[in-house]
Amino acid sequence: MIHGSPAIWLRFLSGADIDALGIANDEVIGAVESVVGAHGRGETVFEPRTHLVPENGGAGHFNILRGHVGTLGEHGLSGVKVVGDFVPNYEKGLPSELALMTVFDPTTGIPLAIMDATLITEVRTGAMTAVGAKYLARRDSRILGHIGARGTAFSNVTMLDSLFPLEEIRVTSRRPESREAFAARLREVTEIPVRAVATAEETFADADILVEASRLEKPTPLLRTAAVKRGAFVVPYGTVSAVELNLLDVMDKVVVDDWRESRSGRFGALRAHVDTGRLTEQSVYAEIGDIVSGRKAGRETDDERILFWHRGLSILDVALAHLILTRAEAAEAGTMLRYR
Repeated sequence: MIHGSPAIWLRFLSGADIDALGIANDEVIGAVESVVGAHGRGETVFEPRTHLVPENGGAGHFNILRGHVGTLGEHGLSGVKVVGDFVPNYEKGLPSELALMTVFDPTTGIPLAIMDATLITEVRTGAMTAVGAKYLARRDSRILGHIGARGTAFSNVTMLDSLFPLEEIRVTSRRPESREAFAARLREVTEIPVRAVATAEETFADADILVEASRLEKPTPLLRTAAVKRGAFVVPYGTVSAVELNLLDVMDKVVVDDWRESRSGRFGALRAHVDTGRLTEQSVYAEIGDIVSGRKAGRETDDERILFWHRGLSILDVALAHLILTRAEAAEAGTMLRYR
């Protein structure tokens, strides 16, 4: 007791603690799909991400995400995540994205847990790509082309592989050793042929699903408009634009995770499209929550070209933190820390 108040304890969950829980991809996709539907029904609250850019010679920056999901547990759950985006970390053998998540009881403000959110960041992005594809890609998609080999890349590919009858997976990245290692890692978990190719053109040629998750330092067109065939599903979400300005001209539908989030911050694959007025609230077909909640249709014909741009909503982090915390409480995992 401090000043007459009861003791407050919170749970600390390290990356190793979370790995030991053995949470499966289908659980992650289910949690993300559920919270996206809740967002479409207005059962979530979140603020646009903010950025902290230290004076570090351009080595990286921090993203701060804040959200609340009213459908989780008895009273809902609130959370804040801080994630660093430091591309050169591979030179030190570190992930480019290291994150920390804190979750709170929204009725009292009591902190419930602090956890390593590096895995959350990786899998929630892949799960959002998968949820978008579930509603927006052709069900018979056979060829997946993916640019990017670090961070969220593994979850993107493996989660899409779990949903579609893929016949070929092509991956590329700037460094040959990186794309070869990524392809080798994928071959360990899938029976689908995986090819590491040298160029974006080879990656996306005749692909049904095109994912651009590059880590560029300055805008460079890697996903070219001419590569998008009829019926394709396109997901560009690199931090810096890797698409041509006229990409949206060939799209039948453009779907975002949240329009307000699409307009926020300094970064994003379609930042230039928003800033130049090529992407507006009127030209967006829907937010993905509208589609998951049944308010709008997803893919309606096989020949539609559909683009899905997701920025990474804080409510996904909160939903996965709840999944992890619930599992950890049942397993008595982690370390209990005295808060006060």
